[in-house]
Amino acid sequence: MKNIAFYIASRYLLSKKGSTAVTFITWLAVGAMTVAVTAMFVIISVFSGLEDLNKDLISNLHADLTIKSTSGKTLKDFNKINAVLKNNKEISHFSRVIEEKIYISYNGKGDIAYLRGVDSAYTRVNPINKDVFYGSYPSFKYSNEALMENSLDNRLSIPVSSNSDYATIFMPKPGTGIINKEEDIYNKKDILVTGVFPGKDQLDNYIIAPIELTEELLNLPKHSAYQIVVKLKNSDNTDSVKQQLLSSLGKNIDIKTKEEENAAFWKMINTEKLFIYLIFALVIFITTFNLAGAIIILQLDKKEQAKSLISLGFPLSHLRQIYFYTGILIVVLGVISGLILGTTLCYFQQYSEFFKANETLPFPVKIVGKNYLTVAITASVFGIGISWIFSKISKEYITKS
Repeated sequence: MKNIAFYIASRYLLSKKGSTAVTFITWLAVGAMTVAVTAMFVIISVFSGLEDLNKDLISNLHADLTIKSTSGKTLKDFNKINAVLKNNKEISHFSRVIEEKIYISYNGKGDIAYLRGVDSAYTRVNPINKDVFYGSYPSFKYSNEALMENSLDNRLSIPVSSNSDYATIFMPKPGTGIINKEEDIYNKKDILVTGVFPGKDQLDNYIIAPIELTEELLNLPKHSAYQIVVKLKNSDNTDSVKQQLLSSLGKNIDIKTKEEENAAFWKMINTEKLFIYLIFALVIFITTFNLAGAIIILQLDKKEQAKSLISLGFPLSHLRQIYFYTGILIVVLGVISGLILGTTLCYFQQYSEFFKANETLPFPVKIVGKNYLTVAITASVFGIGISWIFSKISKEYITKS
């Protein structure tokens, strides 16, 4: 009997004969489901592409692992840390970093910035030198060479690679007591800007310079470090290497992965993706009311046929299954056609880059298997629920005139 119910449902949906109104409403429901599924799949695929784009944008800005002290800014016993890192076979390179907020001045203009002092091995961990689009990365022959973030350089109008134009950076001195002269307030150094790089939101207002410059400004001993950034041979082993280092380095050491360093950033991305998903899930839910309308119209149009089936002994439960299966067929057709259309649009965007976020950046799209599953399950849950609810027709409704 179940096969009979499914056969009748498929005939209602696919037969060319019958009421024009029923056919129109039924295929309108299929079309509405197709559009909603297509839109949801495309938007989620765009967010998958944005995740990869953001990973690429910050890949050169953060290391696989970052080692910091939990007791003060400066890492204690650097020689021990250095020995442990050198003996770990999973580590490819590591670099010392000192970062502080400073004031920079040039030709009457000034601004607050962040000075990141790095050693010569820094580019092996974070190849930021590849992002320099004007000038060059510091040669590390002189401690006062600096790489400057683009927007900061534009605001201060500092010439790049000029042997006569120097900017001055000021580092406040810690301490107490009476200030008798200017040197009691801050240390200052003149710097030469050798190149400019894009901050990509993560390094806005940053200046990157040899670590010797920050050691001088902060009156720190040689081989000092606020943090050590680590590049692994295989980034898939990040968590296991982190645990190894924590057990080897002992107390007062905090180690964060790239994802943990950018926890707030990824939380924002995931929150936006969740809200987009909920919005389009709501769109699909509203779209399923077209499905409810199609089932109701079908019940009204086929009322006499249903009455005849009941008179011949056709079970009410199986009659309900006819309407339920009709709704399921509409959902299946809508989901399949929507996913096919959505995939086509995504491939079109990937190869043509027709739709652009701005003049130079096309919307990134990534086709992921889990996106098919997410969209199909969402549409199916709402569609099956609506089909089940509106298929519960009563016998009194059919038999009464």
